[in-house]
Amino acid sequence: MRIFGIDPGIAGAIAILDEKKIIDVIDLPTMSEGKKNKKQLNSAHLSQYISTNIIDINKTVVVVEQVNAMPGQGVTSMFNFGQTFGAIKGISATLKLPIFFVRPSKWKKHFELINSSKDASRTKVIEMYPAYAEKLSKKKDVNKSDAILIARFFSETGFKEDLK
Repeated sequence: MRIFGIDPGIAGAIAILDEKKIIDVIDLPTMSEGKKNKKQLNSAHLSQYISTNIIDINKTVVVVEQVNAMPGQGVTSMFNFGQTFGAIKGISATLKLPIFFVRPSKWKKHFELINSSKDASRTKVIEMYPAYAEKLSKKKDVNKSDAILIARFFSETGFKEDLK
């Protein structure tokens, strides 16, 4: 099964796993927005990236971290975050891909990352995929690590533990 794991947000990432093997992982594609050098999701590029990486539509799923508004974040940043989240849902619907949502607490508990530092997911992925260590060498690569673990969570559980 091909799984697209997505850590949404402007600084987010998308990972592709096939039978727990990492096929690719990239930062979510962005483009400039307006004069203030702000960024927004490049939905066309993301849609093209996903569609060119589908091998069998019947054996492909999209798994997205379920996110909510967080206290202390500005209205504009939350609106932009919501736009990115909505675009991901729209792309999945347009490509006729099933989409699943997983709360951070679920996948982090599965990998024993609750109450650990943000960088712990990067360490976990490097332990699981040592050959991938060089591609996750920077602190900013934590979002790529999260995307990998989100996909891996679905691969290992299929959300079966939600049925208990």
